[in-house]
Amino acid sequence: MTVTETTGETTGARTDTCAGPPQGDRRPDGADRYTISEVAALTGLSAHTLRWYERIGLMPHIDRSHTGQRRYSNRDLDWLALVGKLRLTGMPVADMVRYAEMVREGDHTYADRFELIKATRENVVTRIAELQDTLALLDRKINFYADAGRALASERSR
Repeated sequence: MTVTETTGETTGARTDTCAGPPQGDRRPDGADRYTISEVAALTGLSAHTLRWYERIGLMPHIDRSHTGQRRYSNRDLDWLALVGKLRLTGMPVADMVRYAEMVREGDHTYADRFELIKATRENVVTRIAELQDTLALLDRKINFYADAGRALASERSR
C-alpha cells in the first residue's frame, strides 16, 4: 500500500488518493516504474531529498526492484505533487509528515485532516493578503519613481 491509499479500500470505504494534477511524460499505470533519478528529473527534487522524504515518513513505502533499487509509481508522483503544493503553503515538514501518517491510518482521520488542511488554507489566505498589501506598496513606489524620473527628465530637457 502506498501513502496515497488508505486502509479503507478493503472495507469498501472511500480512498484518499491525494492525487495532484497529472504531470507530463508519465507512463501508463502498470508500466509506471521510475528510478529515483527519473523522479528527480520529473519533479525537480534531488535524489537526496527523495531519500530524506522516505526516511522521515513522508514517502514511507517505495517499492524496490529485486536489486533493491527504488521504483516509484504514478501514485508516488501524485503524492510528491501534493507535497510540493503543501510546501508552497508554508506547511511545516512535521505537519506534512503528520498528514501522511493520518492518510495511512485511514478514514477515521478525515476530521483531523480536514482541520489541518483548513488551518493551512487560512494561513495561505492571510499570507496572500499580506503579499497583496506588499504588492500595492511596491506598485506605489514604482509609480512614484517613474513619475519622479519623468519629471527629472523633463526638467533636464529644458
